[in-house]
Amino acid sequence: MCNRFKLWGSSIVNRGVDDVTSVGSSILSSNYNEESGTSHSISSAGQKTYIPLNVPDVLKPTINQCFQSLDQGFIFYKEYGRLGGFDVRKGIEKRDESGIVSIKHYTCSKEGCNDFRSTLDSNLSKVKRRRIASTRCCCKAKIVLKLNKDREYFVFKFDEVHNHPLVDESGRQFLRSSREMTISSRNFVFDAAKVNIGCSKAYGLMKEMVGGYSNVGVTLRDFRNFNRDLKCYVGEGDGQMLIEKFKVLQECSSSFYYAYELDETGHLTKLFWADAICRRNFEVYGDAVSFDATFDTNKYNMIFAPFTGVDKHEKCVTFAACLLAKEDVTHYKWVFDQFSTCMKRHPVVIIIDQCPAMKIAVSSSLSSKNGFVATKHRLCMWHIMQKFPIKLRNRLCKETDFMEKMKKYIWSNHLDIAEFEQGWQAVMKEFSLENNKWLSDMYDIRSSWIPAFFRDEPMLGLMRTTSRSESENFFFAQFHKQVDSLCEFWLRFQSAIQRQRNETERLDEESKSSFPNTLSTWFIEDDAADLFTRTVFYKVQEEILAACLDMQIKWMSEEVDGIGYKDHVVCSCKKFVMCGIVCRHSLCGMKHIGVTRFPKSLIVNRWSKIADCGSSCDMISADYFKMEKVSLKLMNIWFDFRQILNKAGVQMEVLEFVHQTVKDLSTKVGSSLDGASFSKKDHMAALIGEQPQGELTVLVPNISKTKEIILNQGG
Repeated sequence: MCNRFKLWGSSIVNRGVDDVTSVGSSILSSNYNEESGTSHSISSAGQKTYIPLNVPDVLKPTINQCFQSLDQGFIFYKEYGRLGGFDVRKGIEKRDESGIVSIKHYTCSKEGCNDFRSTLDSNLSKVKRRRIASTRCCCKAKIVLKLNKDREYFVFKFDEVHNHPLVDESGRQFLRSSREMTISSRNFVFDAAKVNIGCSKAYGLMKEMVGGYSNVGVTLRDFRNFNRDLKCYVGEGDGQMLIEKFKVLQECSSSFYYAYELDETGHLTKLFWADAICRRNFEVYGDAVSFDATFDTNKYNMIFAPFTGVDKHEKCVTFAACLLAKEDVTHYKWVFDQFSTCMKRHPVVIIIDQCPAMKIAVSSSLSSKNGFVATKHRLCMWHIMQKFPIKLRNRLCKETDFMEKMKKYIWSNHLDIAEFEQGWQAVMKEFSLENNKWLSDMYDIRSSWIPAFFRDEPMLGLMRTTSRSESENFFFAQFHKQVDSLCEFWLRFQSAIQRQRNETERLDEESKSSFPNTLSTWFIEDDAADLFTRTVFYKVQEEILAACLDMQIKWMSEEVDGIGYKDHVVCSCKKFVMCGIVCRHSLCGMKHIGVTRFPKSLIVNRWSKIADCGSSCDMISADYFKMEKVSLKLMNIWFDFRQILNKAGVQMEVLEFVHQTVKDLSTKVGSSLDGASFSKKDHMAALIGEQPQGELTVLVPNISKTKEIILNQGG
């Protein structure tokens, strides 16, 4: 008799093969489904029964078949179930006197039945319950393993008949036995989350990479469950895990700096950090620093505040960052103290918003003490200008030329104090705003935000035209989520910093490997192209062209301010002082007297191609990146494999060869591990860090309330 039609009800199985003739009617009534690879028959009780027929004989359990362990037997039966169209679960077991399992049942997942009586309990009638359909239907299909005298497990009993339809090939992907969050799948979800790609988008990306949802191997819910499990793994050890991670980073690089504080109950309230590259960047570009707080970056409502500057490409660069439980004087003062300790000096100038707590902390912490020069405090013009439509009539700002006239006096670098004040008063009078309270307050503090008052202060022009902090906050917001744990926050922060630094490296390479076109015959322009980064050169080039084509000296003063040094140029427009870029007026004078080389006194190091070479923090320990070696190796393997696929193209013969080679390699790798396992918990530890052992010394931050965070910032 053909195995394909070996089908009968469970009551007939017990009779043995000799009784096949007595159930001829059952065989005649059996039906075979070619698509699903299953067959069903009508038992004597009138019930349909099902047996999988598309499983190779070598993967089908047989009586007395032996396994070295229970796990080996379970894996074998689970694979049989996957091919046959049903899920498997562990059933009852029996142990001997020594506690060793002597009998073990592995059953169809639909074995048993649910007790629905609890849902009728009157006490639960008002409780909102989740609607879950039952999958159990008292299926008797199972395999029973028994321990023999050789301490092996053999198949003692095998019931292959099911009382329910089996899953066809198209539905096999949804079986639990077909769904496995492999290491590569977990890595993909984890890496996607680091760049703020959620589970839904990550699942869609995976589908495109493997050629279809059926090839992903898991469902969207599995992706989400892993993300949930990762958060549960971190749990209450969140704060301590992050501190332990910082300790490891400091061991790898002595230039990594961090500090934290706990409250009286041991909860984390303040955290500050800066790595070697951050500190090097501050050494080179730390003449002007912008500091601003932002929210919604973690589930504890801790304030995230980066210290931001401008690099040689006029891009934002991060010097340090902090997380704070509150936005008050005490917390800000602590942060500024840590910043000065870390950087070993105060910034020349710091630009902040109108937060009163921040202003007090700056005056206290960044004053002239410990041998450090006092920091100059300025307000961010961008923040103030954003308030004009809010504080004044929207119609006034949008439907009149009020804003255009205000910007003429507010933004100008060329006006002196008297000219600004005269222009301000004229605009106030024209629009009848002399008695406006907010404008009067802004005028009273004009020395803190109007460029006319700090034309003589070096490099303040860096922060004038836009909000560097606002740009930085928007940049980080693309990576962070409000539901992030501290460990997740740190991983996303690292991803953001890596992108920022990668962009810097790209611009560095562009400046070094290409030479921009010069538009004049003046050799100074060639010098500038060789000295400055491309971004800065184009600004210098604009000044050079203006000096050559648009300007001429009409008169010269006979007044002498003092004895000048060779190659030293001073201009009353103060552009070089404020921005570090030579102005067209100075260039015109240099051209008039026949200067052909770019004067060294007009080369500001921060704008040169080699600005960050030779700084004291430039040498970073080689061990600093050892934590990334595994990730780097995985990335290299992945890209090497993608390169092979690119070479194969769409040639089926080549693809078949690659596929078989990968299968052979997989077999070799599997056999070389000798049964070594890598559990889900081990993998989580490798991804996000080890769970703290023993009593926690750093408790997670208390969740701050919005009213405790946001202060009345005045203005």
